[in-house]
Amino acid sequence: MEFPVLKNTYNKPGIELLPHRPPFLFVDTLISADETGAIGEYTYTEEKNDFFKGHFPGNPVVPGVVLIESMAQVAGAGLVARGALAADSGKEATFVLAAVEEARFRRLVRPGDKMTTVVENVKVRSKLGIFSLKGYVGDELACDCSVKCMLGEK
Repeated sequence: MEFPVLKNTYNKPGIELLPHRPPFLFVDTLISADETGAIGEYTYTEEKNDFFKGHFPGNPVVPGVVLIESMAQVAGAGLVARGALAADSGKEATFVLAAVEEARFRRLVRPGDKMTTVVENVKVRSKLGIFSLKGYVGDELACDCSVKCMLGEK
């Protein structure tokens, strides 16, 4: 699968860009970002993701809500990396899901799978961001949706 080529390459750990912390940090690396979108990766493992113990024991699957959260975190990391989510007042910037639309889950994501998220910035304003999100495992589209996020300060 060939992903879009974005202007800025980062290869930054998500922990440097997001307020989230394990076990709820779902961005291993932000690969690239620019004003059009972002690309990031996360590998789901039983060591990092405790939910595998209870989500279909014996046949573990990543929950759909976690897939959406993972993709949304890549969108937020992309905004932070390129400075679009910097709070003008010096306060910590926030990025909170407000709506999820047209979510589709096209294949199961299991322990050991690396999901590459491709974010398209549909509209980014000072208080609201709208993003088209696609998550791929290898060359296969695993899930996609559109999200609206409130942008602001803590």
